[in-house]
Amino acid sequence: MSTPTSHPQRIACLSTEAVEVLYRLGAQDRVAGISGYSVHPPQARAEKPKISGFSSMKLERIQAVQPDLVIGFSDLQRPLLEECERAGLATLWFDQRDLAGIHAMVRRLGSLVEREAEAEALSRQLQQTQ
Repeated sequence: MSTPTSHPQRIACLSTEAVEVLYRLGAQDRVAGISGYSVHPPQARAEKPKISGFSSMKLERIQAVQPDLVIGFSDLQRPLLEECERAGLATLWFDQRDLAGIHAMVRRLGSLVEREAEAEALSRQLQQTQ
């Protein structure tokens, strides 16, 4: 996948995990668009444009939100991210399959949106519920 800009301001989230984490980090202003499957948090569904399904998308819907980063999850979304890259968009792909992967994803998103302390706090909170 391509290298994301250091601190993206407009993030297109093709998977619900990134949406929920960004909101929990207080970075909802950076979310430019979400998957139609995103339901958490409920306000994301109400306030953000739906730009994709989980394994399908229309590139023009993603381009319409003018993202400087497109985030996806799992092998099923890799072809979508590759299409975004061919269109010149920066992408980031996660494939967290265990608890360590989830915590790494939370920390990476926190770093991208300059919310490292919030990401560490969220990771600790998630560890307490394991």
